[in-house]
Amino acid sequence: MAGGDIREQLTQRAERAEAAPRHLLEPFYKETAKEVLVALARNPNLQERDLLRLLERKDLPAEVLREIAAHKETARKYGVKLALVRHPRTPRLISLPILKFLYLFDLLRVAQTPAVPADIKLVAEETILKKVATLPRGEKITLARRGTGRVAAGLLVSEDRELILAALDNPFLTEAQMLKMLALENLPTVVVETVAQHPKWCHRYYLRLALIRNPRTPFAQVLAFIPDMAVNDLRDICLDRRMPEPVRKYILGHCTERLSKKPRPAPPKE
Repeated sequence: MAGGDIREQLTQRAERAEAAPRHLLEPFYKETAKEVLVALARNPNLQERDLLRLLERKDLPAEVLREIAAHKETARKYGVKLALVRHPRTPRLISLPILKFLYLFDLLRVAQTPAVPADIKLVAEETILKKVATLPRGEKITLARRGTGRVAAGLLVSEDRELILAALDNPFLTEAQMLKMLALENLPTVVVETVAQHPKWCHRYYLRLALIRNPRTPFAQVLAFIPDMAVNDLRDICLDRRMPEPVRKYILGHCTERLSKKPRPAPPKE
């Protein structure tokens, strides 16, 4: 078939896709030609469920997604906006303005959708954390349990022990996020105390170092952690002048004592 004939057929399919009534659109949902898909997205007869069906295709070119974003039905339908943001190929100039209009737990769905670009997820998480202050306590606790690790870490900075425990039990919270949180200057004492006693986190080596370093950690917990830490790590953290002087002196004395102990000789071979 000549190139001109192929092009003419493509043009005809695009024209039909753009003007066809809804009951004749079925063949076009499986189209691979970008021109036809763009035309389909412009079809004024499309309703919400048609646009959502089209958005189920993860291979849509950006041009098609722009047409969906500009469709009159998208402007009126919240579900289409949400599906657009969650689509892996939606241009950022489309996704970012929509984020500010999404409900809290839909923002969370965006942040937890694997295919969504990392920068869109980050903005979704930041938007969630900005809304936290006005949330009812029950919603905060639910969010702490179900949110992303970054959201859970943000909710950890609280005086509410139940909220702190919910965040600490979040399966997405990472050790790196915990270390960053423990380094905050104005972290509430109840957070440090709760982490120091939490069965999931208090056994992590680097978290123990951070807790020993933190002036808000109860001294009894510091004493419990010290024997299991390497002497070089203990001496290094004593360089942090934020540590209370009695704690620094105790740790340095402990290190000196451990270094002065000579290893026992090996038993003679028989």
